Amino acid sequence: MKSLFFYQTPIGKIGIAENGNAITNLYFHDDIIPDDTVVKETELLKDAGRQLEDYFSGKRKHFELPLEPSGTEFMLNVWKTLQKIPYGQTRNYQEIAQIIGNENASRAVGLANNKNPIPVIIPCHRVIGKDGKLTGYRGGLNIKDYLLKLEKAHEKP
Repeated sequence: MKSLFFYQTPIGKIGIAENGNAITNLYFHDDIIPDDTVVKETELLKDAGRQLEDYFSGKRKHFELPLEPSGTEFMLNVWKTLQKIPYGQTRNYQEIAQIIGNENASRAVGLANNKNPIPVIIPCHRVIGKDGKLTGYRGGLNIKDYLLKLEKAHEKP
């Protein structure tokens, strides 16, 4: 059974879920929450909430939380790679495909990005189109744009 707690952020209310060991999901305001989830703030969720608050205030550039996203081996590999994109920087789908060793997998990288169960913490917002334009984001392009601008504003030159 997962525990979930909601935190108010500059991009709206965010729900963070954990399984007793690690963070498993982050939910935006219009995401559907599974029925078997219990609303309860645990120590891990409090820590995640504090780290999220620090991120939004520009004090935190990297999350230090145990994560257990659920996905295929390919997805897990993509999500691990996303966590290596430096704060304030972006990569495109083809670059991620090349990093994981399959330069023809740009579309699959896009699908994995779209299925990221822990957005913000696993920074899929840092992946943009090859032309430099913002592409789809589960929370909406306005949130993706906000997160990228937030990071640029707090990135050290």
